[in-house]
Amino acid sequence: MANMHRQNLANNLCRKYTVDEYLALLTDCEWEDRENKKTARLMQKASFKQQASVEDIIFSENRNLDKNMFGRLITLQFIDQKENLIITGPSGVGKSYLSEAIGRQACLRGYSAIYHVTARLFNKMKLAKVDGTYIKELKKISSAKLLLLDDFGLQSMDNTSREVLMDIIDERHTKSSTIISSQIPVSAWYDIIGESTIADAILDRLVNSSHRINLSGESLRKGMIKQ
Repeated sequence: MANMHRQNLANNLCRKYTVDEYLALLTDCEWEDRENKKTARLMQKASFKQQASVEDIIFSENRNLDKNMFGRLITLQFIDQKENLIITGPSGVGKSYLSEAIGRQACLRGYSAIYHVTARLFNKMKLAKVDGTYIKELKKISSAKLLLLDDFGLQSMDNTSREVLMDIIDERHTKSSTIISSQIPVSAWYDIIGESTIADAILDRLVNSSHRINLSGESLRKGMIKQ
């Protein structure tokens, strides 16, 4: 507000407005500035790896991406309802881009989000178990309204990875939303997770409350075009 006032004084614009109009102008400027700073903080904390945008999504028939369904998803009602989203499909069809585009939309709407490549997250949490920061890291992940797990299931899980995934999914269940993108079909996740009891518990919490997008088509990287 102070910066705007100084600019208006320098440009002799104050006389154009009534007192009420001028106060409203300064208030709007302050509100917009705070919202922009909040969005910038959310984007920084989310640690997205690319500049994905919902406006750049391609809805071609060979992608198997329904425009109406996607339109409902970007209203972000699924976050308010604590539901999950699973995006599957072969390499290069735009799973990560789609996930991050929704994540960025969430930040623009004021939701906190955090992005992780799944294997790197597991390694990070394993180290956290060793240095005593595991609970702190788990709370950080659990507190985000939207968690994005990219490249899920590219390798089988060991006991520690299973425990980490179980802790994360259990902490977030019915409290917040998770987007998982994977080259592996959901039908194969049980074997990838391993250990039937934990696999059942994870998939029951994760899959039953999820929306599904199964992308298809050729790799978009071949033509170096936007998703």
